[in-house]
Formats: sequence, structure tokens, C-alpha cells
Amino acid sequence: MAQKPQLQLFVKASEDGESVGNCPFCHRLFMMLLLKGAPFTLTTVDTKRSLDVLKDFAPGSQLPILLCDGEAKTDTIQIEEFLEEALGPPNYPSLVPQYKESNIAGNDVFHKFSAFIKNTSPAQDETLYGNLLRALMKLDMYLTTPLEHELIRDPELSESSRRFLDGDHLTLADCKLLPKLHIVNTVCTHYRQIPIPAELRGLHRYLENARQVNEFKYTCPQSSEILAAYASVARARAS
Repeated sequence: MAQKPQLQLFVKASEDGESVGNCPFCHRLFMMLLLKGAPFTLTTVDTKRSLDVLKDFAPGSQLPILLCDGEAKTDTIQIEEFLEEALGPPNYPSLVPQYKESNIAGNDVFHKFSAFIKNTSPAQDETLYGNLLRALMKLDMYLTTPLEHELIRDPELSESSRRFLDGDHLTLADCKLLPKLHIVNTVCTHYRQIPIPAELRGLHRYLENARQVNEFKYTCPQSSEILAAYASVARARAS
């Protein structure tokens, strides 16, 4: 039997220097390792005070970093590919989505959100928010449209009730999207008083289902961490 790799994931620490901080890339790898069910060590790195912890194996690298049997891996996408290959079936579950469309669903949401929340010109707000809203509506449509396996079970099905992007189990697609979507909803609710619209039922179902799953719930940074990260760029509205 092949020896299990010794894995250590280094992620951004919160303001207290100990718990998990706001970083969607760190969040997605943390989720992935929990979903794989492989033993690993999580190390939070205080980027303001303790970057020297990385100097011996990944000097100058950005978090997240994966240390596997002493070898540092620093590119998030390459880490995902490595983990999927090294921790694959039959010993560990595959997290690859069944549908290629799941991989790209919602891939423009965070970009549209960033343009909107960092905008400093009130005259552009309506246009930029409209762009974000259209991206959210497109994602909601994907979540509510039945997938092929659902239609095989019920050819008359008009609306999907699946829990996540690709079905009823979290995949890599969710690990990439959920951390960013959580940031979008948290920041827009606080700084713009415009949470994800209630009529986007598929999106709300998706987020609520995620909150019920430990692999998402326990890897989320505190809302205060997310808001602090955007305090300097978001134009807070007067109440």
C-alpha cells in the first residue's frame, strides 16, 4: 500500500493571527482537502507579522501554499490538479464535476462584483450593479435548470432542486465558486444594503445548502474578516 502523503496547508490568518482569514483561494483548498477526507495539517499565517514561517520552503510566495512531503506547491490551480491526482479513487473521492458547464457557472460573478464594489463614481453604480445582477441571474438560471441526470429520472421536470452546482454533492466547481459568492453576498449586504435578491431562489437555495455542510461552514472566515478586507475600497452608503 502506498504511503499517504504528508500534507500541510498554509492559509491566510485572520486579524487575530490564529483563525482563518479572508482569502477565497485559501478557502477553496481548505474545502477541497476536507472533502477529500485525507489527513492534513492546517497552518494559518499572519501575513502582517509572521511571513518568515515560509522563508525556508517558499520565500516570497503568496498564500495558499501546500507542503507535500516537504515539497512546496504554490499555484492554486496546480495544487488542485495535484490533489485530485494524488488523492483520487478508490481511496479518496473524485471532486471533478460531471458536467463541464458546472466548472464555468458563475465564473464572471466575482469580477462584476469587484468592479461594482470598488467603483468610486456614483454615476456608474447603476450600470455596474446591473452587470453584477445579470451575472447572478445567469448563475441562478443554471442552478434552477435541470441537469441531464435529473431529466433522465423525470423527463417532465421543469425546475431543478439539486443542492449544488453539479448535483447533490460538492465538487471542485463549488469549492471555487462558494467562497467568492459568500463574499459577494456579505459585502453587498453590508456596504450597499443590497443582498442577493430574494427572487433568485436557486441562488438562495444553493447558499443555504452550503451553510448546512461542514466542509463549507467550518472553512468560512468570520463575516467581520470579510468586511474588514473591503473596508478601504467599498464606498459605504449613508443609512
